[in-house]
Amino acid sequence: MASLACLSASCWRILAVRRISLCAYTSSLLGSIPNPQVTSNAFLHHDVAAPTREVEQRKNFLLKTPKGTHDADPKQMAIREKVFSIVLNCFKRHGAEGIDTPVFELKETLIGKYGEDSKLIYDLKDQGGEQLSLRYDLTVPFARYLAMNKISHIKRYQISKVYRRDNPGRGRYREFYQCDFDIAGHYDPLLPDAECLKIMYEILSELELGGFLIKVNDRRLLYGILITCGVPDAKFRTVCTSIDKLGKVPWDKVKSEMIEEKGLSPETVDRVGEYIRLNGGLALLEHLWDDSVVSQNSVAMEALKDLKLLHHYLEIFGVADKVSFDLGLARGLDYYTGVIYEAVLVDNPQDNYTDRITEFGSIAAGGRYDDLVGMFDAKGRKVPCVGISIGIERILSMAEKKAEESFKNMRTTETQVLVASAQPHYVEERMKLITMLWNCGIKAEMLHKKNPKLLSQLQYCERTGIPLVAIIGEQELKDGVVKLRDVATREEVNIPRDYLVEEIQKWTS
Repeated sequence: MASLACLSASCWRILAVRRISLCAYTSSLLGSIPNPQVTSNAFLHHDVAAPTREVEQRKNFLLKTPKGTHDADPKQMAIREKVFSIVLNCFKRHGAEGIDTPVFELKETLIGKYGEDSKLIYDLKDQGGEQLSLRYDLTVPFARYLAMNKISHIKRYQISKVYRRDNPGRGRYREFYQCDFDIAGHYDPLLPDAECLKIMYEILSELELGGFLIKVNDRRLLYGILITCGVPDAKFRTVCTSIDKLGKVPWDKVKSEMIEEKGLSPETVDRVGEYIRLNGGLALLEHLWDDSVVSQNSVAMEALKDLKLLHHYLEIFGVADKVSFDLGLARGLDYYTGVIYEAVLVDNPQDNYTDRITEFGSIAAGGRYDDLVGMFDAKGRKVPCVGISIGIERILSMAEKKAEESFKNMRTTETQVLVASAQPHYVEERMKLITMLWNCGIKAEMLHKKNPKLLSQLQYCERTGIPLVAIIGEQELKDGVVKLRDVATREEVNIPRDYLVEEIQKWTS
């Protein structure tokens, strides 16, 4: 027992010496590290509570997309691609060429172009000495692009995302796509404007969203009416912002805003209200032409003359039946100078549309902006422009709702054929066959299993909507054929391997 006690004492002395040496070595090692007290404490006394805090933080973190944004799942992407295809084909059919601009611009490029909506611009932190902002729309960057590159004539399209620090609602987001078509250059009056309205008509018709009407006005006509009604010139733009809410909110609220916030007298607002609630066709233009108040203003009369010519062109294009002249259309953005328009969905196009606008509101808009490019040109050279913008997010919301109501299985891929095998151990042969199909431009898939069951492969086709199965096995390889199966009808036919691509193209065309 004595020797055991001696041994134990000896062991303890050795451990104690080694512990002192280890602590001394650790202290010298940490001496070269900044703030060694914190580091050594963390090293010598492991903080076992840290992982617990991290777990708690993860539990309290709400995993979601930022406010006003959303993810798109495969079905939504399939709908989006179809809608974009319709829009893009229409733009190209009218001879447009594509451009792209940065997602952010110098802040100075954007400020002063959007009126009261400028408060919705997203500002970024100083980046290397430059004050930047996310683009609010595609129009102002396009005007900057024209001035910077000294372009005087172009017919362009652009489909890109824009950003607005808005309060998102139904069909509205802070990050969303715009699909723009614009014509820049000096041309004879109203011909480019008429083509833009024709494009809007074609796209909305092809999308089959339901009844729609295109409201048309002219900022010059609205200006002339407001001036003759007693609105000061300096308040024209801010009053337009109030008028632009008409149709979204009742007239009484618009009237109160113009009196209480814009400082107009009740008598002036009542006179304005008599005009801005008017809408109609060519008969309305004729009525205004003879109106004793409107006829006093030369700017308004010039606008009426242009609107009559526009109506004539729209009749030739076959669009006039979907157009209604609306004196309450203002388009609150500052850069519009002439004809403006906005498309709305309606429950019944034959009724008075002001009472029949659906909950989605405006789905496309645009107009003429002849002075915007000159604001960026050092010599103030003007390039007249007119364009449209398709409100794609609202259209996508409606298209998704329509797809859900149709109870149809929507394909999220364009795969034409699945390469399958009826027996095991043919993965390499499947790989050889699918390589041939891919190299010939066929959209093909194969299951990533070495020995999948044939039933599983056929069920995958039914689930994903793949129309054809190319089946290979021992006998097919001996005969130099591929068994091509129609998934829907279950019809099967042996196709010589050299003619397989041609046969698949026939079946899926």
